Order: sequence, then C-alpha cells, then structure tokens
Amino acid sequence: MKSEIDALERNNTWTVENLPPGKTAIGCKWVYRIKYHAYGKIERYKARLVALGNRQIQGVDYAETFAPVAKMVSVRTFLAVAAIKGWALHQMDVHNAFLHGDLHEEVFMRLPPGFSSSKSGKVCRLRKSIYGLRQAPRMWFFKLTTTLETYGFVQSKADYSLFTYHKGKVFMAILIYVDDLVIAGNDGEAICDFKKYMSTVFHMKDLGTLKYFLGIEIARGAEGVFLSQRKYTLVLLGECGLLAAKPACTPLEQNHRLAECKGKTLKDPEKYRRLVGKLIYLTITRPELSYSVHTLAQFMGEPLEVHYEAALRVMYYLKNNPGQGILLRTDSELQLNAYCDSDWASCPMTRRSVTGYFVMVGESPVSWKTKKQPTVSRSSAEAEYRSMANVVCELIWLKSFLQSLNIEHIKPMKLHCDSQAAIHIATNPVFHERTKHIELDCHFVRDQIKNGSVIAQYTRSSEQRADIFTKALGKKQFAYLMSKLGISNLHAPT
Repeated sequence: MKSEIDALERNNTWTVENLPPGKTAIGCKWVYRIKYHAYGKIERYKARLVALGNRQIQGVDYAETFAPVAKMVSVRTFLAVAAIKGWALHQMDVHNAFLHGDLHEEVFMRLPPGFSSSKSGKVCRLRKSIYGLRQAPRMWFFKLTTTLETYGFVQSKADYSLFTYHKGKVFMAILIYVDDLVIAGNDGEAICDFKKYMSTVFHMKDLGTLKYFLGIEIARGAEGVFLSQRKYTLVLLGECGLLAAKPACTPLEQNHRLAECKGKTLKDPEKYRRLVGKLIYLTITRPELSYSVHTLAQFMGEPLEVHYEAALRVMYYLKNNPGQGILLRTDSELQLNAYCDSDWASCPMTRRSVTGYFVMVGESPVSWKTKKQPTVSRSSAEAEYRSMANVVCELIWLKSFLQSLNIEHIKPMKLHCDSQAAIHIATNPVFHERTKHIELDCHFVRDQIKNGSVIAQYTRSSEQRADIFTKALGKKQFAYLMSKLGISNLHAPT
C-alpha cells in the first residue's frame, strides 16, 4: 500500500485541497491481489487504490468512457500473419497504466483509507486518472495513442487497437489490450529502440518474447505459433473436481434436445452461470466448443439439472485433451478462406436458424462464430444465404485488417457453402416470391461476388467445416471435421 501511494504521488496524480462548496468527493478503497507467473509460482503481492467510480455523475464527473481493446479475432490474425512473415514477437506491460492518463474533468476523492492529512477536511483533487474512474480507460488510451503517433505509428481504421510503423524496410506493428502491448516486427534492432523509447515515457516492464497473453499460452516452433489455454483448462477441471473424470469424445450428445428438456430446476444456478461463463473464454482457442457453449448459454436465466449435466459433459470432453489448441502455421498462404453453414429452424421454441462460420488465413484458423439468426427463415436456402451474408461481412473486415498490416489481398476470398440454392441466389439477381422478402442488406453478397472480392464455391455437406458450429455431431464426423480445423494437440509451456 505504501508503494502504491508513493507511485501515485510521484506521478502527481492528485493535489490535497479543501473541498469546494457544492462539490462532492467520491470514495476509494484498496484492492489486493496475488500475481502469478505463467508456470504458477507467485510473482508478487499487489495492492491497488481504486476510486469508487459508481458514485460519479455523468455530465459532471465524466463524459465519454469508451476505450477500444483488441478483439480476439484481431489477436489471432495478428499472430497468424507474424507466423507466416517470420516476425519477432515481443510483449511489454505498463505499470499503473491508468495513472498516466491526464484528467480533464474536476473530480474530488476522499483520502485513501489508512492514510491521513495533517489538516482535517482535506480531499484529493485528481489531476490524473486513477483506477476505478469511469473515464480512466479512455484517458489512458488517448495518452498511449498520442505517444505512439509521436513516434511515427499510424492507427488502423480496421481495429483502433492496432498501430503500424513503416519506414524504409523496417515494419513494426503493435496490438494493444489495455496495458498489454504485443509487438511484432521484421527488425530486432528497431524493436529494441522502440522499447527504449517507451521506457522513457512510461514505467514499462519488458516481458521479452511473447509467451503468455490474456491467459493464452503461446509457444513458437518450426511449424508455427501454437495457442492454447492448458493451465486455464486444468484449473477449471480442478474447480469442478473432474481431474480424474472419464473423458468424453464429444462436447454434447448428438440430438440432445436441451431446449425441450423438462425437470428439476438447479438449486444453485450461480454455479451453472460461472461454469458457462468460463467456458465462453475457452472458445478463444477451442473453436469446436462454440456450438456447445452457445447452446448452454441460452439457459442462464433458469437452468435445470439436465443443463448442468450437459455443461459437465463439456468438462469431460476437455479432460480428453486439456492442452489442445490452434496452430497458426508458418507455411500458410496469406489467402482468406471461409466456410459457412446454417441449421434451418433448429430452435424448437422460436424456429430460428443457427448460423455458423469459420475463417482461415491459409490453413491457420483465425475467426469463428455460432449465432442464432435474428429472424425466422422460410427455407433452408434463405437460412444459408443469411449465413453467407454474415461471413462476407467478416471477410471484408479481415481484408481491411490485413491491409493495415501492409498485406494486399489480391486474390478473391474463397467462400465455401454446401447449399447450391444459396450460391445461386448470391450469384444471380433472382427476385421471386421466395427471395423478395429477404432484407436488402443481405444482397450485398452479390455485389462482392460481382466485383471479384469473393468467390462462392460449393462444398459437400460432409466436407463442410462450419457444420461443427451449427449442430452437435456424432463421434466419427466430429473427429473428422476437427482434423480440418487447424486444431493441434501440441503442448505450450506453462
């Protein structure tokens, strides 16, 4: 706590003043945490002073609060390109990042608990942002953006958390997630110079080669960059008491009918919600869990015992290969390939279809999703067409993201669909009674195919990789499609 207070005062975070008439001082509290190394050993004990931002009043103490962070799709695509290009990957962390943001509003805070002033009635007028303030993330990101742009970086329009630097033959890219910086580049000396520059501006911690980021274990080898969440999975299995459980071959039973199940309501629904919430985070490196987690998340409001048993089956499946993850291959082409599928009217309650898509850079998986469609489709062809529209949006964005990384995607992006009717609708200006009710925003797929940005190709249903994102499959087909998704059983160091 003393170390934290010293850091705040060295940073000129506040000035101790009398509280002006008509003003209200917000409270603050201490938050304690134990920080661990990636391999589980205690790194340090940490105390942080946090302002009670829930007492702030919009328009008085703060205005805008939004600050961008890197999407997980951006992280995977960034690492996939680095693997293909052979770029060096480094990581830096900013100590007390939010304390560097300059505060524009007039905010007063009570003195920290356990510390006092020689004069009574004093409060802290915040000159810089502090953890807990609603505008703190925004102020920090603005400060960091200004610093990077001063050095010569350009902010990407595809993802505002991506910054690129291009001078002569030197190319560097930085991806930001709050106070964590992932640095990639083709020149080791230029990266070292940049690290020195950042250390002169902020109190930085150089974490060296990228190995552990946001709970994701990253291992680099001759084949490529391997991403897994082995430690996270083992901790989750331990919490559920399933470290010695018998493994399952698939996450959900085929033809499960969970939406129609009836039975006893779970006595402790919180344990179900916690478990499903943690499983959602596992889909970052386990794409095959997307449909299972999507299904289980629909029963958060009032889960039944049968739903909890289904969630535990996902844990049994994880016990089979806790270190499984995705491999971003070095021998991949910088070519976007997408697979889309839908399960028509699969929801027995709403009769809405489920959309699933899967996007790869070469043979490296970077983006996937399972989502229920917002409207009811009148035919399977319509459901497939809506699925195509969703994945084309993702392809267009990924193409612009690659352009930010100085990569021109000249060839058409390949879109694999197992519905010839949907491909026919997408490639021909057909308007009849079965298509005239489809929203106009779906028909932009035709424009992308017409201008050559996207090429639609027919794929047999048995070869449709996105099929695993729309329904629970049998053991044989599940294992076959898993082998096509770029999933590997390599083990990253923990």
